[in-house]
Amino acid sequence: MKKSLLAAVLGVSALAVTTAHAQTSASDMIKYRQSGYSYMAWNMGNIKAQLEGPDYDPARVAAAANVIAAIANSGMGALYAPGTDKGTGWKETRLKSEFFAQPDKVREVGMNFVQQANKLQEVAASGDKAAVAAQFGEVGKACKACHENFRKPE
Repeated sequence: MKKSLLAAVLGVSALAVTTAHAQTSASDMIKYRQSGYSYMAWNMGNIKAQLEGPDYDPARVAAAANVIAAIANSGMGALYAPGTDKGTGWKETRLKSEFFAQPDKVREVGMNFVQQANKLQEVAASGDKAAVAAQFGEVGKACKACHENFRKPE
């Protein structure tokens, strides 16, 4: 029963992504990606400020970690359609064309980011500043791995 339900959910999800992809222009996909990553970066900055500042607020850190995990798990991979390595969203895309030639590497880097973001959410809920700092570093490494492999420098 659980396998049937999972298969149905995955099937509906794939259909929804395919339908959304078919109705979304490349420039809009780039805009949505840029917006998601900008909002995630702002929340990363919030956590960094809490870790470096004198008044650590575990609730604020947890809220930011929740946003980062939500974006990581949002299905943004659907916004990386062929052709979206060229063009403009809010600004010119920095996605390297190699992204489309290395699907196994993309999957590896992407899955690691999701795992690290989920772990940050879990650790942030504990309120342990030292544990958050350590896991924040791991999320940063996961971000850097994607940037180094698939993002053009500014």
